[in-house]
Amino acid sequence: MLTGKRMTHPVITISPETSVADALRIMHERHIRRLPVVKNGKLVGIVSERTLLKASPSIATTLDVYEIKEALDKLKVESIMKREVITVTEDTPLEDVARLMAENKIGGIPVVKGDEVVGIITETDIFKVFLEVLGAHEAGIRVSAYIGQEPGTIAKLAKAIADIGGNIRSLGTFLGESSGNIEVTLKVCGVTKEQLAEAVTPNVVELIDIRGMKSTC
Repeated sequence: MLTGKRMTHPVITISPETSVADALRIMHERHIRRLPVVKNGKLVGIVSERTLLKASPSIATTLDVYEIKEALDKLKVESIMKREVITVTEDTPLEDVARLMAENKIGGIPVVKGDEVVGIITETDIFKVFLEVLGAHEAGIRVSAYIGQEPGTIAKLAKAIADIGGNIRSLGTFLGESSGNIEVTLKVCGVTKEQLAEAVTPNVVELIDIRGMKSTC
């Protein structure tokens, strides 16, 4: 899946001249935690709610409430924004986006087309995709197992499930307990837990867990 399919667009942006107070107001009204900063149609920085809130107390330490408001109205995001912005394009694979977020400890990345900001992809968007991969909103039988890495292993497992009338609604693979295996998690409909366990067990290294999720389907 590519970023363009999951990014939020059109994206809300601000200018470098936007005050810290206005930037915070926009975030709170729109329920967002970061804003790309754009000047003359070009991305020049990004600010997060954390950055804005961190700047606010440093200003407020020696001021009264009226002076604080005035100071926040005068302070522009240009003075505190992050200027070196990590970006991706619409055709960036989502796994690359997730890797960039994890490696750089950031919660959102602007999506650009040339110099233009066309969207933003956040950790919430990635989390929603993760839920889809695991079929979190699907009813059925959830089964997790370790399988070998020989060619055709997943195909054999899928055939065993199909042979008993099972329908695989979701499938995800993860690192196993050793280099010789991987963990696979499936959501299956159309069979009972007992039928699925009997079909799966001969085709896996180890059956880790099997349970019904929500209602049957």
